[in-house]
Amino acid sequence: MKKNSLLYSILIPAYNEAENIGVTLEGLASALRAEEIPFELLVVNDNSTDNTPETLAAMAASLPELRVVHNTPPGGLGRAIRCGLAHFKGEVVAIVMADRSDDPADVVACYRKIEEGYDCVFGSRFVKGGAVAQYPPVKLVANRIVNHAMRLLFMTRFNDLTNAFKVYRRHVIESISPLQAAHFNITIEMSLSCVIRRFRIAQIPIRWSGRTWGQSNLRLREMGRRYLCTLLMIWFERILILDDLLLEKRPEPPHGE
Repeated sequence: MKKNSLLYSILIPAYNEAENIGVTLEGLASALRAEEIPFELLVVNDNSTDNTPETLAAMAASLPELRVVHNTPPGGLGRAIRCGLAHFKGEVVAIVMADRSDDPADVVACYRKIEEGYDCVFGSRFVKGGAVAQYPPVKLVANRIVNHAMRLLFMTRFNDLTNAFKVYRRHVIESISPLQAAHFNITIEMSLSCVIRRFRIAQIPIRWSGRTWGQSNLRLREMGRRYLCTLLMIWFERILILDDLLLEKRPEPPHGE
């Protein structure tokens, strides 16, 4: 372990990911060990009904960095992430999907940007150097429309705010908590909450690939109202109470803590 290295918590929500979680964890562990980054792999089992818990238990002996917590019902991506954020040990936390869609090399790259002094790192699939594979066309179109609308509403340069893969320092998570979103809308609750609080945010290109096994739990029609609610909530916070949010913004701890 390098002196003064920041412990890196990789928070992985998992619902029925028995066929993916092993490869995901092994790929992350290999990449982080190669870079001598101190890390923990914190998997939140989100009420899985397949063999995800058994798969994780079997991996524990060969993967000492693995920690598993179990989210209590009701489930949902947002609830699972909130559960993980209550348990992570690191000074830095990354939200990484269990379905192999996020590249371990990008997880490393985000950590290196944090080391440069940023508070958050947002991965973007839609900047030069980014790549997207196996993205359903309808969801891709919806993604670009929603992200463009948010860029206009919040006057921000970040163009992939709905993507879950982002990295935060601990003091950022403390500042934007408590989070409320229960499902995929947590992605914009977290990213937009950081934007309006004016944290130092870097955006880097990432590679993303659609799942190779299983079925996505994101249903556009069901999620529309939740995204809209979260979007309006944070927009009104920005317009009406930004001064209070900035006063309560938690400072970064002194170097070395």
